[in-house]
Amino acid sequence: MSAVWLQLITLLCFSFGAPSRADGHGVVRINVGKQLTIQCRSASHQDYLYLKKGLNEEEDIFHLTDSKEPTINQKFTDRLQFHGKLPNVDILIKNLTLDDTGPYWCVYKVADKNYELKATRGNGSVLLVVTENRLSPTVPQCDQSQGDLPLILVSVVICAGVLIVILVASLIWIIIKNNKARRR
Repeated sequence: MSAVWLQLITLLCFSFGAPSRADGHGVVRINVGKQLTIQCRSASHQDYLYLKKGLNEEEDIFHLTDSKEPTINQKFTDRLQFHGKLPNVDILIKNLTLDDTGPYWCVYKVADKNYELKATRGNGSVLLVVTENRLSPTVPQCDQSQGDLPLILVSVVICAGVLIVILVASLIWIIIKNNKARRR
């Protein structure tokens, strides 16, 4: 049941703010056991690439440099493959599990003249939602044939109604207050 709530919350939170796009950004929904390719891209020269997981980039999944062997997190050792050279790398995660759900960030680091590392996020970061293939209750899908116009109209009407109620209540309160002040 918690998986259904997680899916529902994720869909509601990101349905307007982070639409899924063909270039690999945004929200990606995939069933358990499938695979995902994250395309980390940077326009400038970079010395290090990290694939991090979590809202605060707290878990290192993959680390690549030009000079050393790549480092892969133990949980992903048998399931992660990469192709390409810095700064443009395709990272394939196979046999996805429910635990793989979360945001993934392509983080690049470059050493400056003082050998201090400066981090930047590259293109390719995604929010991965891994779902089960159960026939149990599913989240109903919205009909997209009408577009977002009816939802926008309903939202505008509700906002206008609330604004009118607030204005009328404020006006009544001011009239009552002025009448009491005149009577004194």
